Amino acid sequence: MWDSETESVGGGRDYCNGGGGGGGLSSTNKPRVETDGFEQRGQSWYVATDIPSDLSVQIQDVGFHLHKYPLLSRSGKMNRVIYESREIELNKVALDDLPGGPEAFELAAKFCYGVAVDLSATNISGLRCAAEYLEMTEDLEEGNLIFKTEAFLSYVVLSSWRDSIVVLKSCEKLSPWAENLQIVRRCSESIAWKACANPKGIKWQYTGRPARSVSSPKWNDMKDSSPSRNGTPVPSDWWFEDVSILRIDHFVRVITAIKVKGMRYELIGAAITHYANKWLPNLAKDGGDGGGDGVGGGGDSWQKGGGLHMIIAAGNNKDESFLPAAMQAKDQRMIVESLISIIPPQRDCVSCSFLLRLLKTANMSKVAPALVTELEKRVGMQLEQAALADLLIPCYSKSEGLMYDVDLVQRLLEHFLVQEQTEGSSPSRQSFSEMKMYDGAQRGVNLSAKLRVARLLDGYLTEVSRDRNLSLTKFQVLAEALPESSRSCHDGLYRAVDSYLKAHPTLTEHERKRLCRVMDCQKLSIDACMHAAQNERLPLRIVVQVLFSEQVKISNAIANTSLKDDGESHYQPLVSNRKTLLEGTPQSFQEGWASAKKDINTLKFELESVKAKYSELQNDMDTLQRQFDKITKVKQTTTSSGSAWSSGWKKLSKLTKVTETNDVGSHVANADVIKKAPRRWRNSIS
Repeated sequence: MWDSETESVGGGRDYCNGGGGGGGLSSTNKPRVETDGFEQRGQSWYVATDIPSDLSVQIQDVGFHLHKYPLLSRSGKMNRVIYESREIELNKVALDDLPGGPEAFELAAKFCYGVAVDLSATNISGLRCAAEYLEMTEDLEEGNLIFKTEAFLSYVVLSSWRDSIVVLKSCEKLSPWAENLQIVRRCSESIAWKACANPKGIKWQYTGRPARSVSSPKWNDMKDSSPSRNGTPVPSDWWFEDVSILRIDHFVRVITAIKVKGMRYELIGAAITHYANKWLPNLAKDGGDGGGDGVGGGGDSWQKGGGLHMIIAAGNNKDESFLPAAMQAKDQRMIVESLISIIPPQRDCVSCSFLLRLLKTANMSKVAPALVTELEKRVGMQLEQAALADLLIPCYSKSEGLMYDVDLVQRLLEHFLVQEQTEGSSPSRQSFSEMKMYDGAQRGVNLSAKLRVARLLDGYLTEVSRDRNLSLTKFQVLAEALPESSRSCHDGLYRAVDSYLKAHPTLTEHERKRLCRVMDCQKLSIDACMHAAQNERLPLRIVVQVLFSEQVKISNAIANTSLKDDGESHYQPLVSNRKTLLEGTPQSFQEGWASAKKDINTLKFELESVKAKYSELQNDMDTLQRQFDKITKVKQTTTSSGSAWSSGWKKLSKLTKVTETNDVGSHVANADVIKKAPRRWRNSIS
């Protein structure tokens, strides 16, 4: 059985020029090159032998002075390069594109000379790719380097957690060879299988203490069901720190394989959070969730010094290029985009705080708009869990000149409302009673979420209102984004309105009235009403509304109290509160209130006068109507000779003629006639 760390391979000390393949020599002669090893002189390597070298191989800035026949016997690539060259005596070859670089070629050359080569997790991937590049196949000689390295990968590396991590990390400099040879895929699946295994069934050396020797979990030995050697339970996030050292593309491969294995989405989200906090400096500065975000009990174990990452750190991995200090803007954008694409679709797999900080980093890194929109939808799904500090995302658009991205918060609220509406209409296959119970519970949950979002929005409005570049329209639209039912109390809105008025003292009276429309004076508490009554920044009309609404509430409270209790002591404090409220009102507002009361009394008096005049006119109209009805009856009873009106006029004309023909001396008699005539005429028209 091979050792889990290293394996020595070699091919003897006698090499021939035969072996076929790639245009190699077919001579049966077997020249021998005996050596005791390689020695380095400056930037060049020499074979420790008495035979002078006849081939120089240059790889980057390192030169190798070798012999042709040991290389030709096992490398098809060298056969083609030498024998298909136009030069008759080719004695110098450049292989700058060899994967693994000079280190891998040194091991391959030693293998060709029969020098023992120690295979380990740190060199196996580069040596495997170099063997593929040099075409060291079984067609040239049995037990060639490809076979040896492939066997070591399959039977040693993939059975070890630590070796799989180290090999996958070493593949970062071997693209695309490591991908084409399936090294990345096999290591990712091996890591995923081990991460998804039940920790209770794993016998491993879990180190809360320094390890004396570099070792790995014994994945082949599952008989011991004890969680660890010292009895400490294995945390569910034990693998976070190890996989977080990987490059983002390999981390994505591992997480994708873990998803296929069926790991809990909360653990996957916690691993993504831990990776982001480590690789994104701006995200970590805002305050990380820790490596175990949402993982019960074991979320911080990696910070306490326990776990396999300590074993890996004790190895020979001196490459510190993965540290965040070496990050570039392009790499940071790629990390953010990759993390967004692998976040599980479940609602609570990651915290809303993490999503908002990731969104802030995405806007700063200019991530693709489609991914930003997707991230905004994720935030909207759980916006009620957000914190105000995480919602204050700076505005990176220089055209608007705003401190915070108000439009972004507006979009988050829209996504939240769409999600609430979708969840409210989600149940389809339920009985009437079940649907009724579900609707009641869902309505309570939605209302609670809306209340939390409303409080969050009020706090956000108070913060952004201090920005003098924030327009009144943007403030008003954002304040009215939520429905009326989302706020049971408007104290938060009043605080935001007052803060906006304080930061924008040049607002006109019309603009101040328009601003105050976003709040309802009837939903203010007694403390807010007392503050508003003394707030000289508010329009006078709003102050009057506040006082009136408070008076109405006090009256209602008195009425309700009087119905419950007969004693007057119960509502006495309310009266004193009203008195205190009025006494605390500024003198200017008291004078305005007195003037308004005088105008109201005048209007009441004028209204009463109009009502009295209207009653008189109504009585006159009723009298005329009755007279008209009587005249109509008289018309019906008159004879065919004429109406009462015509007979009256005839009598009047006759009386006139009699008056003209009479003597002056009969003036008294005529006077009596004249007096009787009008009376008879009045009787006729009545």
